[in-house]
This record gives sequence, C-alpha cells and structure tokens, in this order.
Amino acid sequence: MALSASTSGLRRLLSATFSPSLKNLSVCATRDCSSIPQIEEGIETSNLPPLTTPKLFISGLSRLTTDEKLKEAFSRYGQLVEAKVITDRASGRSKGFGFVKYGTIEEAEEARKGMNGHFLDGWVIFVDPAKSRAQKPFDKQSEVDSSQSGVKANKTVGWCG
Repeated sequence: MALSASTSGLRRLLSATFSPSLKNLSVCATRDCSSIPQIEEGIETSNLPPLTTPKLFISGLSRLTTDEKLKEAFSRYGQLVEAKVITDRASGRSKGFGFVKYGTIEEAEEARKGMNGHFLDGWVIFVDPAKSRAQKPFDKQSEVDSSQSGVKANKTVGWCG
C-alpha cells in the first residue's frame, strides 16, 4: 500500500511539472514498459536530415539487450544486413549502444522514423545515422624523434608518482 501511495504522489508531482509528456508513467509504474509502443508525443522526425548511409547508430539500449533482440526489433522495417550490440570486453555486458545496417537507405530511413523514441527492453532508444570512424592522424614528428635517438620519449607532462 505504501508503494502505490508513493507512486501516485510521484505521478501527481511529475504530471503537474511535465503534464502531457509523462502520461505513460502510471503504466510503467505498474507493469513492464516494453508493451508501450512509443513515448506520448514521440520524437519529431520531420526536421531530420536525410540519411546518406544505410547504417544506423542506436543509443539508449538496455544492458540486457542482445544482438537477437535488436535484430528482432528492427527486422520489420526491411532486410537487415547486420545488427550488433556493442559490449564491454571484460564483462561482456552491453555498453548501451549498437548498430544496425540495412540493404538500402530507404529501409534505414523507415527504421529511423519508426523506432526513434520507442521503448526496447523497457528503455527509450534513439536512432541516428552512423558516422564513419575518423582515422587517427599520423604524427610524423614522433616517428622522427624515436628513429634518431633509438628511444621513444614519453612527452606527457604532469605528476607521475
């Protein structure tokens, strides 16, 4: 009884502060939020720039989300080439983001519009275009220093003790 009283008080407080955006809070407080299809207002998709790549970056993933769950959630928008949740090397748990890749840009665009701001495993996910990895610049000066003396110097300045 104390839990429901504190939950209803919390709902009143939040609804007074954020009124229309948190109408689904009462549903989340009493059962699994994965059954809720979308946040009340959703995410505005009309002003998003067009995609240039069929690969999407998915953020806000639950630590419990697996590659299979990600693939299952995004497969309804087209032919998936890849669905990968990025995991920590040591623990093997999800880092909270992942990537999906479609066969065409049109399928990726539909997935972005359809899944952006939706719940997956009880968490709101955000879908953005994937950015290409930036290549690390080659530092020619450090190579010259190490080849001349035979010893590579650590140029870090600061306390090391």
